[in-house]
Amino acid sequence: MKLRTYSDGGARGNPGPGAIGVLVFNAKDEVLVEHQDVIGTATNNVAEYCALIAALSIAQELGASEVEAFLDSELVVCQMSGEYKVKSDSIRELVGEAKKLEKGFKKVSYRHLPRENSRMRAADKLVNQALDADR
Repeated sequence: MKLRTYSDGGARGNPGPGAIGVLVFNAKDEVLVEHQDVIGTATNNVAEYCALIAALSIAQELGASEVEAFLDSELVVCQMSGEYKVKSDSIRELVGEAKKLEKGFKKVSYRHLPRENSRMRAADKLVNQALDADR
């Protein structure tokens, strides 16, 4: 089964209070999961990786064999695809966690989508709902 994930992470203050939002769609373009969570104090990049890790974990729980992961963070897409090096130790740990999850699938691909994309806006809305609810 192939699933598509749309994940976003954000931090108010960078670093500051952080949260994630994840949407998971099946091949019929139906929403299977909407997930949001607060992650404590984080940078925007850490929050983006936490959102990706959550997306991959949810896809694994749903029994996906393939995942097409959409993110608005070009940095995360390029680092996960091996185009950019990872220089930060804290980010390196998160990349390792995501790569470990990758091994549970036949195939994972990473795609950058602009923040203006309707599904990325929906994921961003989940991030902000989580942050607003945590006040």
